[in-house]
Amino acid sequence: MEEHLRFAVLGPVRVWRGPNEIEVGPPQQRSVLAVLLLAEGSQVSASRLIDAVWGHRAPASALGILRTYVHHLRKSLEPAGSTTASLLRSTGDGYQLCISPQELDLGIFRELLALAERTRGMHDVAGAAGHLRDALRLWEGAALAGVRGDWAQTQRQRLGELRLAAQVARSEIEIERGRLAEAVAHLTGLVAEYPLDERLRELLMLSLYRSERQSAALDTYREVQALLADELGVDPGPALQAMYQRILRADAELLALSVPVDPAPATVSVPDRASAIPSQLPAALPVFVGRDAEWAEVAELSSGGTVVVSAIAGMAGVGKTAFAVHWARQVAHRFPDGQLFLNLRGFDLVGLPVSPEHALRTLLESLGTDTRGLPQDADALAALYRSRLSGKRMLVLLDNARDAAQVRPLLPGAPGCLVIVTSRNRLAGLVAVDGAHPLNLAVLSVPEARALLARRLGHGRVAAEPEAVEEIIAHCARLPLALAVTAARAAIRSSFPLTVIADELREQAGGLDAFQDSDTAADVRVAFSWSYSALTPDAARLFRLLALHPGPDIALPAAASLAGLTVVRTRQLLFELTQAHLVNEAVPNRYAFHDLLRAYATELTGAVEAPESARAARHRMFDHYLHSAHAAAALISRARALITLAPAVEGVGAEGFAKDAAKAAAWLAAEQTVLFAVIQQAVTHRYDVHTWQIAWTMSSHLHMRGLWREQEATCLAGMDAAVRLGNKEALANAHHSLSIAASGLGRNQEARDRVERAIELFTESGDRRNLPEAYRTLAWVAEQQGDLKAALGAAQRALVLHQAHDGRDADENRNRMAVAVALNAVGWCHTLLGQNQHALHHCQQALALHQELGEDTNTAHSWDSIGHAHHQLGHYEQAVTAFHNALDLYRQYGHLPWFAAGTLSRLGDTHLSAGCPDEARAMWVEALEIAERIDHPDSESFRSRLRQLDESSSFSEVAIQRSNL
Repeated sequence: MEEHLRFAVLGPVRVWRGPNEIEVGPPQQRSVLAVLLLAEGSQVSASRLIDAVWGHRAPASALGILRTYVHHLRKSLEPAGSTTASLLRSTGDGYQLCISPQELDLGIFRELLALAERTRGMHDVAGAAGHLRDALRLWEGAALAGVRGDWAQTQRQRLGELRLAAQVARSEIEIERGRLAEAVAHLTGLVAEYPLDERLRELLMLSLYRSERQSAALDTYREVQALLADELGVDPGPALQAMYQRILRADAELLALSVPVDPAPATVSVPDRASAIPSQLPAALPVFVGRDAEWAEVAELSSGGTVVVSAIAGMAGVGKTAFAVHWARQVAHRFPDGQLFLNLRGFDLVGLPVSPEHALRTLLESLGTDTRGLPQDADALAALYRSRLSGKRMLVLLDNARDAAQVRPLLPGAPGCLVIVTSRNRLAGLVAVDGAHPLNLAVLSVPEARALLARRLGHGRVAAEPEAVEEIIAHCARLPLALAVTAARAAIRSSFPLTVIADELREQAGGLDAFQDSDTAADVRVAFSWSYSALTPDAARLFRLLALHPGPDIALPAAASLAGLTVVRTRQLLFELTQAHLVNEAVPNRYAFHDLLRAYATELTGAVEAPESARAARHRMFDHYLHSAHAAAALISRARALITLAPAVEGVGAEGFAKDAAKAAAWLAAEQTVLFAVIQQAVTHRYDVHTWQIAWTMSSHLHMRGLWREQEATCLAGMDAAVRLGNKEALANAHHSLSIAASGLGRNQEARDRVERAIELFTESGDRRNLPEAYRTLAWVAEQQGDLKAALGAAQRALVLHQAHDGRDADENRNRMAVAVALNAVGWCHTLLGQNQHALHHCQQALALHQELGEDTNTAHSWDSIGHAHHQLGHYEQAVTAFHNALDLYRQYGHLPWFAAGTLSRLGDTHLSAGCPDEARAMWVEALEIAERIDHPDSESFRSRLRQLDESSSFSEVAIQRSNL
């Protein structure tokens, strides 16, 4: 009888057969085993193994070495004479280690954590504590101890977070059991190890306070307050501040406060975006109650295949998202490759639902994919998304879906992932076609509603007035959102009896007709109305005006412009609204409505706000986004001629970027969805000037991110507005931007037709600032068509026009930058035609001007053009220097990775021509890595070059010499 194998990664990577430890070879072979073990039975491709073991320093013979390691591991794990199937199997282009979770200490650790959660959920805290102790005993130091490299370090961080989550859960249980001395000792050690972790500090403060050591608890807060200020320049978070205030005033309820369960590990920040483990689940609701029947229904669902849950019953506010998040956090540890979250906005009152294409782009970006190189076709995006998830164990939470068609492209194609979907629809198509598990959430039961109020208001207060509590529950129709809003108001008025709250609900009874459900008489307007009536007049006005914003959320400066107030005053009013639970601050300084509250605010705006007041607020909002986006566009496109704006109306405080292009780009990225919605609303209300001008401001941003479909949609809206206005300048700009989008989408003839029409319109209107830029675009489009003579002619025309205008522009540096760009464009076209001396003449002028103006991106472009010209002339040493200068700038600033890939490709050509095949290979390998990361179509050409190089005899000799070292 063969003895069982046991594997360990929670410490050094080790293997035992029965009682005897097996030698698993040198460090790199041990790394291969570690990667296969952490795949937990999934296939791992050879390229992924090579990346994990060697990273960017993989030798040319890495694949052969990997096969040797696998061969040795097989011999170690499968002794001679074994009759069982192979544990380490070759599958496709990779390998698979077939072991059960019980054979790996990490699998046992996860099972013990899950058992502890279930036990704790049944109120057996002693049993849960035992399971957690058993789980933590499995650790023998840092995970993957002795395994080197970036991959190992990332995995160590991830597993360390899982260990820390178990340690926190153990501390919470120790506090709940009253074992305060043990909790204090344990937490003191953890705080020393993780001094900036505020959750640990909060628990330590609570355990000290319950140990009658109030002074020590307060000292703990002051210590972390000073540490956060010194290390990060920030204050403690709201939860820690709240704990400090409660201890400071000796809050008696802290002595019996339940410690909330949050088993999900915190997100780990890693430098490489592509290797980061996404952990996007929203924070768990601290007062989640009930749903025992629903929890029992989903508790047994496995992640062996794709599972979809539809939570739909009742109306908005029934708690679908809260339940989904609670469930997801309970099982998140089973999905080590991460958790994704996306709000699909299927029932947004103002904006459109998130399209499958946009959703796929967002999810792919969360998975580390550079969106600038993504395909445009929805089917291609879906295929890439399924490929990214293949072999991974991930949890995907899709909130507020409209229908099955919106969700279906977002489903993984292979087993191992759990997908949870919430929707107001039943998603019958997903149930029938995709095997989704339906789950219908109704309103809370009366005991659950009572428990929710008790958790928020205190058990004593609720028990003292049972009749008032029952009336509150009835008026709130047991709807969780209505109960939460009511409880927030009652908590603020803590000295009032609950009968007062019940009386107000009875007196202000009404209906929110748009959100009534056929299965319930739920009516939440009453709950909202008395919260609204308790606001100060300024806060009530801001609440109404926020309904004019198209969402999905609004930043503080935009809210200030909408209201025509200062940022300081607006922040005060928004704090009042968040305290009343009328808006939610999901992230710092960004605010959002719940759907029902937006509906209520919209009703109030129509009933209370004067039409001229609403129009003025909407105009301020449009001006805010237009002037902010214009300022951002001016910084990210320094050679682009700017359109002229009318002054913003009084009360608008546009965003300021302090000449920081990175800050401007970040703002455009953060506000991208809002700007789309603003354009849509501007179209609806016939603000035609704002429509075309905001579309213009977004054009460069969308082009640089490769979002050509979105660029096309916004510019088409701008064109329609230009037609209505009869404005030739606006129409010309729309054609110009649409030309760029069409070229990005591969529709080059359409692109040429549009840019030629833009040139006609700019010429007719006498617009000498935008005309040369249109010729530069014509040069680019003609190049894509292979019409190189036309490309050169257009570039030369652009240069002549820019030079004729030089010195007469209000922004002289901007036009000088445009001259430099045109010089480089002319030079580049000369290189394509083999006229390399002419190319050097123009590109060197461009380089000098770019360097003088401090424009690094275009400086890199000029170095690349110069390198290409030198290569064509056989000046290989000068070409290598120029290409490296370009690469240094691309890498330093991270601009447009496909430009870096192109430079690497040309540098590889130069090395090969100079008789240096090894150097050529290194450049093409790096170019291929970039192209694959952004899914660029040049990937296959790089692979082809590498294959040809491998087949050459000179390279084979070098490879043989290296393998013999």
